[in-house]
This record gives sequence, structure tokens and C-alpha cells, in this order.
Amino acid sequence: MASPEGTAASEQAVLTRPVLYAMAVASGIAVANIYYNQPMLGLIDQDFPGGHTSALIPTATQIGYALGLFFLLPLGDILRRRKLIIVQFIILAAALVVTAIAPSPLLLVVASLLLGASATVAQQIVPFAASLAPENKRGATIGTVMAGVLTGILFSRTLSGFVGDFAGWREMFWLGAPLALLGAILMVAVLPSHAPVSDVKYGAAIRSFVGYWRSHPRLRTAAIVQALLFASFSAFWTILALYLASPRFDLGSDIAGLFGVVGAVGIFAAPLAGKIADRQGPDRPIILGAILTVFAWLLFGVWGSLAALITGVILLDFGVQAALISNQHVIYALDPAARSRLNTLFMTAMFTGGAAGSALAAWAWRTGGWQFVSLLGAMLSIIAVGMKLLGHYQQRRRQETVCSEVQ
Repeated sequence: MASPEGTAASEQAVLTRPVLYAMAVASGIAVANIYYNQPMLGLIDQDFPGGHTSALIPTATQIGYALGLFFLLPLGDILRRRKLIIVQFIILAAALVVTAIAPSPLLLVVASLLLGASATVAQQIVPFAASLAPENKRGATIGTVMAGVLTGILFSRTLSGFVGDFAGWREMFWLGAPLALLGAILMVAVLPSHAPVSDVKYGAAIRSFVGYWRSHPRLRTAAIVQALLFASFSAFWTILALYLASPRFDLGSDIAGLFGVVGAVGIFAAPLAGKIADRQGPDRPIILGAILTVFAWLLFGVWGSLAALITGVILLDFGVQAALISNQHVIYALDPAARSRLNTLFMTAMFTGGAAGSALAAWAWRTGGWQFVSLLGAMLSIIAVGMKLLGHYQQRRRQETVCSEVQ
């Protein structure tokens, strides 16, 4: 097996600020692609009337992303990450071209699946940045790259909505192709060449998921806590437009879209949480982030005004993103030779939680309206706080046991 310590030592020297910012930009370019279709579904339906294309496209994209997380992310541990990232960007550009020229709903759905899978290149960049960073700056490094990811998510819908309205939905995907190639060019220009961190075979890498999950309690805690918080987060964004359109507010989808701009506070939470995790450890910002999500849902449910929604979404975005960066700080410190596989398990759990949160929120809305949704979101957040506190207590007990055995 390749020596992760030697590799990390050689890589750290090349993580200059321009390299870090280029990685953040490339990550934002990549992740934006899975959200381009959402504001343009009505336009796509106009080109393919009489079917259910609009419902299938975002689903296919998300399924592709989930498959890419599970089957492509482990390659980051066993291949040269630089080459892998560049190739994935080129495949992403090709998927965007196929999407733009798709003559039938079936080909559009298949292209969306491929687009989602190749867009996971953003999650190849994050553990690479963590590997390049000195240990005492790993949290800040992750926070900077994730700020790029969050920026891409935030502005993707605004960009695609504007381009779709003024030029058409195909033109947005045509625009996405050179942007993906720009990501590839950036990575060619700045990423260092390095050896794979592990010599494990691909099949063994996939099979190792079970072992890593069993042997790392901190991974389990981080994944479950973030899954609960992301479920809470997804519940809010799934129902927000419906709540704003209800007689209580009678507001349109354009106002719902503006809440995404309010949520830009999450961009600032990412590097801040990373710096705190470097200085004081990741546990405090995780607990604080989870508590902030609880307060956000209390505002949503008890106050229930437009001002409460605005204040609450700031707390919600800040809390969830702060916990995300700090939980990634935890998992990347567990095994330098398996960061991509650890990220696979973490991200798969997180997006599974998000899907479950959306489904539960839809049920809660139909059953009891916004109050039930608020109760659901609060419960998920409270369970996350409890899980983190329990995991923290168990970790301290394990450390005390080890110390007593050594003595």
C-alpha cells in the first residue's frame, strides 16, 4: 500500500492560495450542473408535451449523482486524483452536450443520469484538497472549497432561470459545456501530480465500505448526524414554495427563489466553521450547528411570519453548513488512505437523509400543514443534537479507557 504520510507531506507544499481558490471554483462549476434543470422544467415540458419528462429529469439527475457518489468516489483513493478529476470534467462536458441536443425524452433522461454521475467530480476535489492541506489548516481548507460548492448551488438556479427565459433550456446546457471544460482547464493548470494514496483494487475498495462503517464510530456519528440535519434542511426547501403560495402569504415562486439568496449566509459559515474546527476541534461547531437548526424550526413553527422565515432560513443554512464542514473535518482525519471512500459513505448517508426528509415533509404537509412540517424539522434536528452529544460522550469514554489501559 502507498504511504499516505509520504504522499501527504509532498502534496502539502503545493497548496497555495491560488490552487485552493481554483479548486473551490471548479467544485462550484461541477455541482451547479445538477440544479440547472429545476427552474426550466416547464420549458422542457413545452418541447416534449404529453409525457412526464419534467418529473423524470431531476429524478434521473439525482439518481445519477447518488450512483456517482457510491461507485466513482472510491476511485479517488486508488487512481491519480488529478487525472481522474480532469477526465470527469471532460465527461461532464460531453453529458451536457448530449443533454443539449437530446431529440427525445428517453435520451434526455439518460443524459441527465450521466450528467448527475459525472457532476460528482466536485466530491473528488474536496478530499483532494483535504489531502493537500496541512493538518492544522484542514478545516479551513475544506471550508473554502465547500464555500465554492455552496456558491455553485446558490447561483445555478438563478443562472439557468435567466438563460432559460431569455434563450431556452437547451442553450443553458450548451453554456454548461464550456463551463465544465473551464473546470478541466483550471485543474490541468493547478493540480499537482501525485501517486495514488492506496493500492487497493476497485472491488476491494467497494467491499471495504462495510469494514470502514463498522470500525469507525466517529464516521457513523458524523454520517447519521449530517443525514438528520440534511433531512431537516430538505424538508424546509421542499415545502417552502407551497407554504408561501398558501393563503397565509399568497406569494409566488419568484419569492421562494429569493430565499435561496438569503441562504447565501451558508457560504460564509463554511470557512468560519472550518477555522473553528482547526483551532478548537470539530465537535463544538457540529453541536452549535445542530442547535441552530432547532432554533430555526422553533421560529418557523411558533412565530410563523415572513420575518420568522427570513431569520430562520439564515439560522438553518448557517447551522447545517457549519455542521457539514466540521463533520467532514472529522471523517477526513480518520484514514488518509481512504478519504474518498469515507467521503462516499458520508455523502451517501447525507443525501439519503435529504431524500427521506423531502418525502416525510410532503407527508407532513398533506397531513397537518406547516405546523406538522415544523414539528418534523424540529424533531429531526433535536435527534441530531442528541446523537452528536451521545457520540461525543462515547468518544470521551473510549479515550479514557485507552488512557487507563496504557497506564
